Amino acid sequence: MAKMAILYPPSPIMQVSATDAKNRFGYYLGQAEREPVQVMKNDRVAVVMVSAARYAELEALEQKKTLGQRKREFNETYAEWIAAQNGLVERVGVFGEDYRPW
Repeated sequence: MAKMAILYPPSPIMQVSATDAKNRFGYYLGQAEREPVQVMKNDRVAVVMVSAARYAELEALEQKKTLGQRKREFNETYAEWIAAQNGLVERVGVFGEDYRPW
């Protein structure tokens, strides 16, 4: 008789309050070695604790991106802010532009 794999639904990411994380830091540090731990503050995720190995994986992925990819992601993420800053410069000009000696 063949063995059947039992598939479990993925467990939700552990969420803890900032106060609980502070009071039980050692415990959640151990948990973060096994799975990400979200630390909540003011009803939003403030920090995610992950293992050093997972952090190294994320850093390696980030380093593989080319400068062009990172620039494109930045421009997409901050498109509204960039447009607002460009509009401000067109409307008002650059602060201190008249005081530059060059």
